[in-house]
Amino acid sequence: MLTFLKAQAAAIIGSLVDFLVYALLVQLTGNTPAMVSLATAEGAVCGGVVNFLIIRTWVFNEGQNKKHVQVMRYILVWAGSILLNSSGMYLITYFTTINYAIARILVSVLVGVFYNYFLQKRFVFK
Repeated sequence: MLTFLKAQAAAIIGSLVDFLVYALLVQLTGNTPAMVSLATAEGAVCGGVVNFLIIRTWVFNEGQNKKHVQVMRYILVWAGSILLNSSGMYLITYFTTINYAIARILVSVLVGVFYNYFLQKRFVFK
């Protein structure tokens, strides 16, 4: 349970970076479905780097063990996460009238809990 809580804390920090980049880009480029989707991906890149650094050293205490393998596995999982987040945002903003900020939080939580944590624990840092 402690590992899960630490992973969620790391995810929150990474998500804050992600959301800040996302919000800045949406404000600068507009909130059309295409721009929201692109801002989602770019925010995810920034947040993902922060999350990897925290989760690797603090959550799973990996130090220098298998660093190159973990980076490659993380990138693979991260790419899936970016695809799920970006696609989810596009679909929600295209087909609904839900505020894009609320939609972003909803999509992020669902992907984080049901995809990211599971694969990071079972695949990236196994």
